[in-house]
Amino acid sequence: MPELAFFIGKGGVGKTTVSSAYAASWATAHPRKKVLLLSTDPAHNLADIFEMKLGDKPAKVRGAAKLYLWQIDAEKHFREFLKPYRDALLDLIESGTIFTRDEIEPLLETTLPGMAEVSALIAISQLLSNGDYDAIVVDTAPMGHTLRMFEMPQHFVRFLDFLDLAGSRDRWLSQRFGEKQGGPISGSVLEIWRAMAQQVRVALTSESAQLYLVTTPEEFSLNEAARSAKALAESVPELRISGVVLNRAITRETKCVRCGHRARMTTQAMKFIGKNFSEAALKVAADQGGPALGAEALRALGNQIFRGKKTRVSKLAPARTLPPMKAAVWPVADVPLVFTMGKGGVGKTTVSASLGFHQREERPKVLVTVCSTDPAPSLDDIFTADIGAKPRAVLGDKKFFAMEMDSVAEFRGWADRMREKIDSALMSSTKGGVHVDLSFDRKIFSSLLEIVPPGVDEIFAIFKILDLLEPGGAARTVIIDMAPTGHALELLRMPERMLMWSRLLLKSLAPHRTLPIAQDVAVQIATLGQRVRELAETLKSASRATAFAVLLPEPLPDRETSRLLSSLKEMHIGVSGLFLNRVLMNDAGCKRCKRAQNFQAVTIAGMKRRYPKQTIYLLPEFKSEIVGEKALEQFTGKLWRLA
Repeated sequence: MPELAFFIGKGGVGKTTVSSAYAASWATAHPRKKVLLLSTDPAHNLADIFEMKLGDKPAKVRGAAKLYLWQIDAEKHFREFLKPYRDALLDLIESGTIFTRDEIEPLLETTLPGMAEVSALIAISQLLSNGDYDAIVVDTAPMGHTLRMFEMPQHFVRFLDFLDLAGSRDRWLSQRFGEKQGGPISGSVLEIWRAMAQQVRVALTSESAQLYLVTTPEEFSLNEAARSAKALAESVPELRISGVVLNRAITRETKCVRCGHRARMTTQAMKFIGKNFSEAALKVAADQGGPALGAEALRALGNQIFRGKKTRVSKLAPARTLPPMKAAVWPVADVPLVFTMGKGGVGKTTVSASLGFHQREERPKVLVTVCSTDPAPSLDDIFTADIGAKPRAVLGDKKFFAMEMDSVAEFRGWADRMREKIDSALMSSTKGGVHVDLSFDRKIFSSLLEIVPPGVDEIFAIFKILDLLEPGGAARTVIIDMAPTGHALELLRMPERMLMWSRLLLKSLAPHRTLPIAQDVAVQIATLGQRVRELAETLKSASRATAFAVLLPEPLPDRETSRLLSSLKEMHIGVSGLFLNRVLMNDAGCKRCKRAQNFQAVTIAGMKRRYPKQTIYLLPEFKSEIVGEKALEQFTGKLWRLA
């Protein structure tokens, strides 16, 4: 079995950089062995960081021993995997359920929620079976969605249980009524898939698998690391964190005020890690003042982090200055629904809270709710309050609310209510004096509710937010702090997929439409479909919804934002502006800071050329994180925009 190394953590902490550095260093240390660096994040960055073009198959990195890169095209990979099993799967479902081949086939053609996680599971299984690589390094999605990937073997088993149940209809009928049993249904497909899920589960939990948690010295990042470790232990207790990488650390004393502050943060972070991750090895990645781009720079960084070798920092480029800018005021939303989007770790939550804070100051009669749909939310850190699934007034303001959606609980609550209705009626009735036994259909329906792929639950979070926009006698604004780019876009693309799923559920009840329980459930599902259509219409309405993109003035967030804006344009979702966060405005105090300033100046100048029609706001870097009312007041009091 090849060596496995997973890099996990909050979005924006540098997982791609650290995992790339690890893979490049490993390849150099083992020149005769093949290593694959695999990205499971829907918003891939491997091509950006290695500065090379990548297709949908593994590609060798030039001049980097036997290092290969693979950014999975989730949709294409899933369909290729399904192709040899397609007919058997359709036959199995058609023979055992009330669904027809024509009804199921479109669902297989649709990009399913959770496909990124399913494709990751399939890819890892195939790589383990093929044995083409001596080591596999996985650059994962941000933490909330990575937990789903680790849970995927269990989810997949539930899906296989559903298929088993569907294929047992003939056997069940023969046992129930003594009828002649129909022909056997081949279980070979299910056996192959069960073996695949088990293989990945064993590999993930083996002693040889390395699991590195990446974090940075910021308090928010450290708190999220601790929460992630707890969630991981509860979700997949067999997994253990073997190492913690403290990225962007400054361990030496310095006369630079900015770097001196970060050095003190690093010291506190190392104490925090020692206390909360006492059984994990600590690896420190030095802050070099700029991104590591290209195989050579990544190899040097990997040698520093994982092999203790000193790195040579490149010479300073000629000093660059920021493009002309002028003072600005924070924008006020003229629409009821606002999305903040961007790469993980760029400050979306801070900008969301600040937009809400400023909105309340400028329009005191408008109710404002800031809501996070990120599976790993951090609004409670900013508002210094226990933020949960229900709106809670924050900062002593009765018209300013915050909430962190537990989207899994929202979906499960709905599914449980549907199941209770079905169970209470037993889906059994008397029709025209003839007893109709529908218990098998009840089992099929309940099982279907259990195996809805990860990702569908997020739609229920959006439905909850739409509820907040319903007329209630007062004007209101809802600001949605979205998950990182890849999964945020999947959520926004989901309405049409959700409509197909709801139609399948309605179809499953169609033969029993005269039964009161079936009618009740059908009304619930039809209402779901209506909410989906409402969401789709709202997203495309310039008078109802808009988005702000948040990014750092650095190469990787810049390139990801370019792809984000293109996707939003395709979906006809308007963008009201870009927030460039943590801009270094003051004169640099040391070589490290000057290097960072140069990178920022070049990036910002490029953005001004590429987006001449966009309003580009600049937020200065603050010494500490934005926590509480006073900090929000200071943060929203300083804003510039490119002239």
